[in-house]
Amino acid sequence: MAKITMREAINQAMRLEMARDPDVILIGEDVAGGRGCPVDDKEAAGGVMGVSAGLYGEFGAARVIDTPITESAIMGAAAGAALTGLRPIAELMFADFFGVCFDQVYNQAAKFRYMFGGQHGAPMVVRTMVGAGMGAGPQHSQAIYPIFAHIPGLKVVLPSGAYDAKGLLIQSIRDNDPVMFCEHKMLYGEEEEVPEESYQIPLGEARVVREGSDVTVVALGRMVHLAVEAAGELEEQGISVAVIDPRTISPLDVDTILDSVEETGRVVVVDEATPICSMASEIASMIVSDGFSSLRAPIRKVTAPHTPVPASPVLEAGYAPTAASIREAVEAVYNYR
Repeated sequence: MAKITMREAINQAMRLEMARDPDVILIGEDVAGGRGCPVDDKEAAGGVMGVSAGLYGEFGAARVIDTPITESAIMGAAAGAALTGLRPIAELMFADFFGVCFDQVYNQAAKFRYMFGGQHGAPMVVRTMVGAGMGAGPQHSQAIYPIFAHIPGLKVVLPSGAYDAKGLLIQSIRDNDPVMFCEHKMLYGEEEEVPEESYQIPLGEARVVREGSDVTVVALGRMVHLAVEAAGELEEQGISVAVIDPRTISPLDVDTILDSVEETGRVVVVDEATPICSMASEIASMIVSDGFSSLRAPIRKVTAPHTPVPASPVLEAGYAPTAASIREAVEAVYNYR
């Protein structure tokens, strides 16, 4: 298998599904490269991060649709298209922009299956960028996926690498309900071995990234990489750390997490979102409710502080969890007596 970036893996997933199913369309701002005027192939770069590069040339303007800067129209068009039998992929350039368009998703598409008595859902995917690390400022750097997970009827995916991104996106496109597909902007350039052919990863199945017997670390998205780094450093101290990547937070694979907690009895949850009503809080609450008898130490959460993401690169570097802060939390629960 060749090594490719997460950016390329997501592009492959969309290309394969658009070739397989003519009902799959892509809609959003600059997804064809910014077609406000006549363009050539060089200009059609495929969005601000180049994720959809080449799709316009292959599938044409009827299926790769550049829109004006109007997120509410993008989401409304996608929801309506899903009702007609299409399978739209709608790009919300930054997840931070959900505030101007979310009614069409949480109050409409997410409720279609419920309101129509199970006869019809909304087979649509909303691809969006999350997370800090690029100096994009407080309005373009938030990890707000816990808000999406709060909505019944929405599925929420957080890939941590290229292999998972491809398989999870293909599964999401084929799903018959709306999926929020959250791509951490700092992971686009990360490489992994990825098969060229199509494959699916079921939603709601966590991945045991690393086996361990002393402490369980549940980490989301980009935090998986930092947790693995911390676990490697701790292994040198004789501390065996299991790392669990939920992959999706709605549905959430509770059983895999609880199985690991039963073995280790000590838990750290790492979430880039701010701490109040975060997925770290939800996962910790779930463990206390369903796995309390297994615990041998209080659960530790490692999150961003309850502040906006700083615009200053120096401050931003200390905003999100780090391998060092994860390591300190693991040491604290391991040494708890």
